Amino acid sequence: MPRSGIPVRSSGLPLISDAMPAPTQLLFPLIRNCELSRIYGTACYCHHKHLCCSSPYLPQSRLRYTPHPAYATFCRPKENWWQYSQGRRYASTPQKFYLTPPQVNSILKANEYSFKVPEFDGKNVSSVLGFDSNQLPANAPIEDRRSAATCLQTRGMLLGVFDGHAGCACSQAVSERLFYYIAVSLLPHETLLEIENAVESGRALLPILQWHKHPNDYFSKEASKLYFNSLRTYWQELIDLNTGESPDIDVKEALINAFKRLDNDISLEAQVGDPNSFLNYLVLRVAFSGATACVAHVDGVDLHVANTGDSRAMLGVQEEDGSWSAVTLSNDHNAQNERELERLKLEHPKNEAKSVVKQDRLLGLLMPFRAFGDVKFKWSIDLQKRVIESGPDQLNDNEYTKFIPPNYYTPPYLTAEPEVTYHRLRPQDKFLVLATDGLWETMHRQDVVRIVGEYLTGMHHQQPIAVGGYKVTLGQMHGLLTERRAKMSSVFEDQNAATHLIRHAVGNNEFGAVDHERLSKMLSLPEELARMYRDDITIIVVQFNSHVVGAYQNQE
Repeated sequence: MPRSGIPVRSSGLPLISDAMPAPTQLLFPLIRNCELSRIYGTACYCHHKHLCCSSPYLPQSRLRYTPHPAYATFCRPKENWWQYSQGRRYASTPQKFYLTPPQVNSILKANEYSFKVPEFDGKNVSSVLGFDSNQLPANAPIEDRRSAATCLQTRGMLLGVFDGHAGCACSQAVSERLFYYIAVSLLPHETLLEIENAVESGRALLPILQWHKHPNDYFSKEASKLYFNSLRTYWQELIDLNTGESPDIDVKEALINAFKRLDNDISLEAQVGDPNSFLNYLVLRVAFSGATACVAHVDGVDLHVANTGDSRAMLGVQEEDGSWSAVTLSNDHNAQNERELERLKLEHPKNEAKSVVKQDRLLGLLMPFRAFGDVKFKWSIDLQKRVIESGPDQLNDNEYTKFIPPNYYTPPYLTAEPEVTYHRLRPQDKFLVLATDGLWETMHRQDVVRIVGEYLTGMHHQQPIAVGGYKVTLGQMHGLLTERRAKMSSVFEDQNAATHLIRHAVGNNEFGAVDHERLSKMLSLPEELARMYRDDITIIVVQFNSHVVGAYQNQE
């Protein structure tokens, strides 16, 4: 078993049409900074890797969980760190250490992936030209996941980003399972019957998804049978509920049902357990960790975005004058969303109005108000105790799983039900950005859309350089103008739009230009410090085919 405790990818469910290359290692290496003497004072010794460290240098907004006094002792500064750091200072002379541009590119491009949709596949022309995706880890291992697949029976395309917390187990499970649930929800009654008859008779199954995966992305071989059985139970229920008529499929309803059903199966599998000790521990890890999800379904000019949590979907629109504007297609489910805050309070008694959200967190602990897994916020106290006591020793010895959130009176406090947004594509809608909150914490949505738009078109508008309240010397202004000129000549330095965006997210200076020195410093931070400056970043940039979208409009 890999060191991470998660099985390596296999061929996945029997329903898969999978031509992915062999898996490589799960962990994404980062080049360490040799100036360790400067950071011993903030080093944190964690007994439980899934708990976020509490540090005076780490803004609380960067933590998915806020450590609670009940388990604060399990996440404490390393003993005698002051003497340790003082004793080490003489051993290394402070010196500047920068990554070279090739080293920076190697890190930034390690996880990039691109897919171009064939212009004509014998049946139709897609409204999607292709997509670029990439990930930059801050956690080790990274807790984000991404998925992209073509629905072979409906011709739609599914793309999603998944932000895990309290570990990567839940985001991994959701990334490999959710699209199957969505695809099954979208299938007509006749196709579901055909699939079920094939399983019953032992014949080859009709593939429903063609995955587009990076070599580092994988499926859980050991859990594939369990996952398949849960999925089969779902489509059997859909068959029983359908009278045999063929009504039009409601995509919004299908997305909502798929999200809710998968979360229900994650919960049920953890409650039932498994005779296999490894599987039993895996399903419990999935259920007790959590994940947000932002998924787009594109079919012709119909774009649906289903969002659970605080990842975002942003549409890039090119105006008539060539400028770019951003259209938000998702809402964050957190304390900054007044409607979400009101929804949560209305679902619980009035005497809990002051405790259900404290310090902008669910029960004072969790940032997102919607998520998969996180059964600590969904199960009754009795159910939690029963599952933990009968679970494996690894779970029973985990103090976090035994911990009951404060003011826990009327669960569930958390839901995985998504908010679905519909948008009909227009020729001016050029691309869609799906990204976890690691991107949106560092960049404004308008900057994201402008940078991607200029990258895709190769055009940089000569807007005045904004310096804000900074005092800029003539030499500094000359340097900024030189940088702009170099930027114009090397617009295609990155061959991947998501990589280009990550380069800006991590390396932008106060003037909005990529600073190689800053980028080098940020990428050379050791694992212990990287999470203090940023979160995992996962991005998918979907480029639309304006000619096809326009043709749809002309047909009407």
